[in-house]
Amino acid sequence: MRCSRFMLFAGLLLAVFCRLPHARVSAAEPSSKPNIIYIMSDDMGYSDIGCYGSEIDTPNLNQLADSGIRYTQFYNTARCCPTRASLLSGLYPHQAGIGHMMSDRGHDGYRGDLNRNCVTIAEALRPAGYRTYLSGKWHVTKKIDPKSDADKKNWPLQRGFDRFYGTIHGAGSFFDPNTLTRDNQYISPADDPEYGPEQQANGQYYYTDAIADHAVRFIQEHHVDDGEQPFFMYVSFTAAHWPMHALDKDIAKYAGKYDAGYDAIRKARYEKMIKLGVIDPDATELFPIEERLKETEFWDWDKRNMEVYAAMVDSMDQGIGRIVGALKDTGEFENTLICFFQDNGGCAENYGRGPKGKPRADKPTLEPLAKDYLQPQMQPRQTRDGYPVRVGKGVMAGGADTYIGYGGAWATVSNTPFRLFKHYTHEGGISTPLIVHWPNQVKRQGELDSTPGHLVDLMATAVDVGQATYPKTAHGGQAIKPMEGKSLAPTFRGQQIPERALFWEHEGNRAVRMGNYKLVARGAKGKWELYDLSNDRSEQHDLAESKPAKAKELAAAWQAYAERANVLPLNPKRPK
Repeated sequence: MRCSRFMLFAGLLLAVFCRLPHARVSAAEPSSKPNIIYIMSDDMGYSDIGCYGSEIDTPNLNQLADSGIRYTQFYNTARCCPTRASLLSGLYPHQAGIGHMMSDRGHDGYRGDLNRNCVTIAEALRPAGYRTYLSGKWHVTKKIDPKSDADKKNWPLQRGFDRFYGTIHGAGSFFDPNTLTRDNQYISPADDPEYGPEQQANGQYYYTDAIADHAVRFIQEHHVDDGEQPFFMYVSFTAAHWPMHALDKDIAKYAGKYDAGYDAIRKARYEKMIKLGVIDPDATELFPIEERLKETEFWDWDKRNMEVYAAMVDSMDQGIGRIVGALKDTGEFENTLICFFQDNGGCAENYGRGPKGKPRADKPTLEPLAKDYLQPQMQPRQTRDGYPVRVGKGVMAGGADTYIGYGGAWATVSNTPFRLFKHYTHEGGISTPLIVHWPNQVKRQGELDSTPGHLVDLMATAVDVGQATYPKTAHGGQAIKPMEGKSLAPTFRGQQIPERALFWEHEGNRAVRMGNYKLVARGAKGKWELYDLSNDRSEQHDLAESKPAKAKELAAAWQAYAERANVLPLNPKRPK
């Protein structure tokens, strides 16, 4: 999908008539209800896009921010699948059955499958006349290798989506992703008649491009097939989750960009964030990066990891630009609410960063894979053309035969100026940008908004602006838990929403925010720490001992939440 927009649309229009028996051209007036597009990136930190402080080139997100609102105190849930469960359901993740990851830990809050006590945004909007689309990562079911249709009960089409292209599992190669699926059927990226080399960037499959290109396809085919209806689309990128995989043309753009090192890049981001107004220098300290996280012996290797990471973010932004272009081409841009956010903070996991790795072979050493071979593993053993996949220090990231994460020092840079990372409920683990853009309704162009918000608010927002009715029962009469969030729509007009407490728990890491005060603990046995975020958002000055009454008040609020929201027992282990 690299030709001009006009040629692309004409080709897709022809494809619709040739390929889809139900295709029709509607003469009806467009819907007065807005289209809604929620775009989420993966394993990115608060400062990783240009309009929040980064040196990475993200012109399309920057433009959406310049014409919309940037929220500076919005939150996710600290981890990939709990965030997806919370976003989709409008509940805290344990209430939706996914308090941890995709395994059953023997308690209702930890089943590892999206439960039937919730509805997804797609299920809530469909009765209001919306068509529903998903392109990208799903990751809210443990049934990734289904033996029957019953095993697919929590796949996208069975949870309210009309069309789906993406992966059921949570991580994988960007060049050969496992569990790649169209609608309900696994497909091979090397043997896909609907998305072959002629549609791919330089004839090469790259998952970030594929996600964006299918989002474009859904917009354009919706315009032809169902233009009288509004649509909801969830675009769930896997960039910039490990492995550090990117196209050569994008990596080349960042060659030498990180030569100055971790501290210099982080300081430059901090200063840019202050200049942009994203952070208050009086409320955020730029504390040192832990020395133990810095790579010294293999610096050129680790510098390369960040160059590839930047290329991944850049590629995602290019895809978002194509999505915006498709909206403009179909006349839907003005009446589309676009929200961009992230699933957790930067990732300090050391995947692939072990002992020194092996050099690349001069030629393939394994048999090539058949085109229709379905990749079963998160980390493939080999590339399609027969090169072994390599990990370890010194293995230069980027290509399909590598599988490397970017590590704790760069994750600290990503999370500038906050503490800790993905997994943790300190600000570095749960803070996300939120960009809101909707020309028909959002007139606060380029403004910053400090309203504290949470992913649970996005269900409430969709139901509000989509004029939908959130159900009390669904799935054959099953009782549905009430929404936990508040619609953000009043803030689009500069109004306030009621102040409320926000809660977190993941792997024993837990937190509650009420007003400007936040109580947070690291690990199930960690002691409570208390911070006044109005003057200490980087969480450096613990007030738990000096303000014991406030700490006690917030701890009681968290305990009440944990008891009602299926959080307890705290961080249970898998049954043996």
